[in-house]
Amino acid sequence: MSLARTLVRYGFAPTFFLGFIGAAVLLVAHGHSKWLLLPLLLAAIAAAFLAERLAPYEPIWNRDRGDLGRDGLHALVNEASAALSVAAVPLLAGLSPGTSIWPEAWPLWAQLAIAVLVADVGITLAHFASHKWSPLWRLHAVHHSVTRMYGFNGLMKHPLHQAVETVAGTAPLLLIGLPMDVAALLGFAAAVQVMLQHANVDMRIGPLVQVWAVAPGHRHHHLASKSDGDVNFGLFSTLTDRLLGTFVTDRPTPRDGEIGVAGAPDYPQAYLRQLTEPFRR
Repeated sequence: MSLARTLVRYGFAPTFFLGFIGAAVLLVAHGHSKWLLLPLLLAAIAAAFLAERLAPYEPIWNRDRGDLGRDGLHALVNEASAALSVAAVPLLAGLSPGTSIWPEAWPLWAQLAIAVLVADVGITLAHFASHKWSPLWRLHAVHHSVTRMYGFNGLMKHPLHQAVETVAGTAPLLLIGLPMDVAALLGFAAAVQVMLQHANVDMRIGPLVQVWAVAPGHRHHHLASKSDGDVNFGLFSTLTDRLLGTFVTDRPTPRDGEIGVAGAPDYPQAYLRQLTEPFRR
């Protein structure tokens, strides 16, 4: 095994997560424009593509199946809507009742940590509900229609479903006075995390798999099985999954041909058709 492959397998996940999120916190903390988070996200996407080629989990998943352009459109629309959501934070905060109890005196990284913990619970519960309630599942099925897992398609969601998860994750935070800077960092951290969840990297994270919701655990969730795939819903952590009794690790992770929408192997793959599919009979 080459040195580069070994370094990627054991170092990619923590370096990617701490490196890019740490850089984002430093940019915002030093007063730089939050728009600089966009090129930083593009750099993260490029880093994920590189790691997937140096140490792939499933080499065949590195081949474009005509889905790269579609996933690019999903990412563009969803990240643009996320930016608009951040821009709306001051307005939404003004509509919240009571006095802000947000710990603004804390270091920015600590404020982000609090936001991540709260959002993780809300988004995970919305994700869980999306597998149990048909109207939400029809929106969420777009994300599960992927036939290969690679970092970029972590950003591939129906925009309405992303809105549902965003509201579930941020509403409690807005009620206690979430600042715009922390909201922007939270959105960036979520984008980094979903890339780690879907990255086609043979990452080895040891006992961290028990608490950190990245690819080795999340691949179980994409298994094309209504029962066996209803596990590991967490975005950042396994905490809510443990409370729900939906956390698993002790089984082989899915390989090529084993992921997708259960019972719908011919789910539409074109972008516009995926936007309308949830509303078809």
